[in-house]
Amino acid sequence: MGIFFLAIISYFIGNISGGLILSKVLFKKDIREFGSGNTGTTNALRVFGKKIGILTFIIDFLKGIIVAYIGGKIYGDIGMFTAGLAVVLGHDWPIVYGFKGGKGIATSFGVLMAISPLHILAVFGVFLIIVAVSRYVSLGSVSVAVLCILVGIYFIVKKDFFYGGLLYIILAVITIFKHRGNIYRLLTGNESRIK
Repeated sequence: MGIFFLAIISYFIGNISGGLILSKVLFKKDIREFGSGNTGTTNALRVFGKKIGILTFIIDFLKGIIVAYIGGKIYGDIGMFTAGLAVVLGHDWPIVYGFKGGKGIATSFGVLMAISPLHILAVFGVFLIIVAVSRYVSLGSVSVAVLCILVGIYFIVKKDFFYGGLLYIILAVITIFKHRGNIYRLLTGNESRIK
């Protein structure tokens, strides 16, 4: 029962959307009505500028790392896995906002930072390089998602962090699924670059 309640609480914490809160409090607008309609960092950056984009990232990142860390402290690896997955699902498909949320990059990054900081920082470095060179945030996101699948497989094969490896893979698959529209636009040359 404890794990079940952890999952429910983590999911609703995931519903706390940095982009949506900032857009309503600071601009009296709903970020979902602008740009891509997404509540995440990239859309916040495009619609409201650099500062709001950074603040959105920080809020979404913090909920991921804090929830996963607390889940791990209470129930160990299975707690970290449960809380980490639930908070990302809550961010991507928030029931309080009609299941219209973000793509989970910042929140997933926070969760994985709680699991294995060195590995995910290396992955984040790859993300920054890809985005800096290509100016496609989506390309960076999808590329590191594939890299995260490999990291997850490494953890599982190594047999010392099964739940961590499984979470890497699941979050990466969710990321790729959430970016399916971006992948199509990248392939057809219609994806938007960041300035």
